[in-house]
This record gives sequence, structure tokens and C-alpha cells, in this order.
Amino acid sequence: MAFLKRLGFYLAGLSIGLIFLSYFLKNKAQEAGVEFCYFPNCRVLKDIRSKPTVYSEEVNALISSKTLDSSDIAYFLHNGNIDFGKSETKTTPCKTYLIEGMLDNGKAFLKVINCNKKVIVESFFNELSL
Repeated sequence: MAFLKRLGFYLAGLSIGLIFLSYFLKNKAQEAGVEFCYFPNCRVLKDIRSKPTVYSEEVNALISSKTLDSSDIAYFLHNGNIDFGKSETKTTPCKTYLIEGMLDNGKAFLKVINCNKKVIVESFFNELSL
């Protein structure tokens, strides 16, 4: 049997096996509530979500004036992108992260202080206010 023919059979079997494996592992992970986070953005957001959240006075004022909603903050903590270049990750014991996300009125940013025991949502601003 020619090498290319054997390689074709191998790759076909490998791809079918990977499809079945990913299907079963995905269903198993959803049943158990497991989330696979290997990239830095996902790992930091998961760490932030696992701690109790405290809002600063500025953010509380925005929530009171209905400019910002707690569902917007939850959206940032699940789907946001952390700008590691503008974040202060070398400080201890608390690290400051700038989380970027899209809202109805455009790009917005959430500044979060991640400490050992809690997370402080420090400020919220949109692209227009920069």
C-alpha cells in the first residue's frame, strides 16, 4: 500500500476519533459544570469570578443612576478581554486589571482590583470618555 494512501486512512481515522472524543468530553464537562481555562485571559476572569465582588463608590453611583447595570459587569467578567499591557500585574497583594468589552453604546472598560480574598470593581468608563 502506498504511503499516501496509508496516511490518508490514518488522518481520516484520527479526525473521526477526535470528533467523537470532543463530543463526549464536551457533554461530560457540561454535565459536571467544568470549565476549561488554559489561556491567561480566561484564567484571570475565572479567578475574578470566584471571589466576592465589592463595588467602589463611583461604580455604586453609576448603578444608582442606571448608567451601569450589574448584568453589564457580569458580561465583562465572562466575555471581556483583559488588556495586560495596561494592567498592573506585578503589584502585590492586589493586582489591577483593565477589562475591555463591547456594550450597546460601543467599547467600554472596567477597572478591577483583584486581591486575595475579594475583588473590587473600581471604575467603569467607555471609549468616548478617554
